[in-house]
Amino acid sequence: MISKFFSGFSLQNEEELFSEYLIDNDFTVSGFSYGATKAFEYALESKKRIDTLQLFSPAFFQAQDKKFKRMQLIFFKKDKNAYCKNFLENIIYPSILNKNNSFNINNYFVEGSLKELEELLNYTWEEEKINKVLEKGINIEVYLGEKDKIINSKTALEFFKKFGTVYFIKEKGHIL
Repeated sequence: MISKFFSGFSLQNEEELFSEYLIDNDFTVSGFSYGATKAFEYALESKKRIDTLQLFSPAFFQAQDKKFKRMQLIFFKKDKNAYCKNFLENIIYPSILNKNNSFNINNYFVEGSLKELEELLNYTWEEEKINKVLEKGINIEVYLGEKDKIINSKTALEFFKKFGTVYFIKEKGHIL
């Protein structure tokens, strides 16, 4: 069985980090953070059979103001390396993986682009589009960590709970 997984911003091959949650079959599409937006758009446009759409810590910044988004982009432009280092530290907080000496988030790191960052910060989860996915018979599962330092998981919970099953996981962060 082969499922389709979309990676998060500045990451690659990180789906193994979600193995305890992933449904691995031909009819499931999954994505993490920025990859969740890509997985959603794929499910929306796809003519293939999709039973389940799994969104892990979806990039949900539509509740953030323009100043927040502008500051993220300025910091990235000013010092991409420092931005990425801070980003990686924040996505793994407070995961038990931090305490596991064999785990290294840098193993999944690839340099993200300004265009990708702009896209994820400005992506809008539109209710009309979500309803089109639901009308296709696709079940939506959203996984959120209570201690996420990247997105406001409580705001995301309030938004997504109207559309599918939301797992709000205590003591977990962006990389659940």
